[in-house]
Amino acid sequence: MAKKTQNPGASQPSAASLAESVKASSEQIWLAGLGAFAKAQEERGKVFEALVKEGMHLQRQTQAVAQEKISEATSRMAGMVTDLSAKATGITSMATGQWDKLENLFEDRVAKALHKLGMPSSQALAELALRLDALAHQVQALSDAMSEAIPIPQAIPLAVAVKPVRRRTAARKAVAGKPAASAG
Repeated sequence: MAKKTQNPGASQPSAASLAESVKASSEQIWLAGLGAFAKAQEERGKVFEALVKEGMHLQRQTQAVAQEKISEATSRMAGMVTDLSAKATGITSMATGQWDKLENLFEDRVAKALHKLGMPSSQALAELALRLDALAHQVQALSDAMSEAIPIPQAIPLAVAVKPVRRRTAARKAVAGKPAASAG
């Protein structure tokens, strides 16, 4: 078998051309990167503005949906409050009616028990109080009329009204039939 020998001179020009090719490619890559960077800087403002517009549009949509949900929840809550208020009013009126019935029943039973014990009713006591007031007025009127009709006598002097009391002496006792006590 024969071996091929390579020519050392031939490989040298291809290495140089390879280096030249790599250098040219790297320059092209560098220039393409610079061009892309410049293009991105030009487009950067436009892209930013587009993103801001998109964000504003999404924010408005989100706010509209949130407002709609809030309105729905508010309507439901108002309806529930109305229903609960109506139920509470019904329960309150029913409870008030039951309480009134219980109160009347209690009052009736207490009145019957007091009547069995001989206690007058509050109405009878009120009538009696009215009659007492009328009688007090009549007595006062009669008293006023009597004081005007009958004059009150003036005070009698004490000296004339009271007779002096004398002590009995031994002489008076003797006269009356009893022996006189001896002095001594």
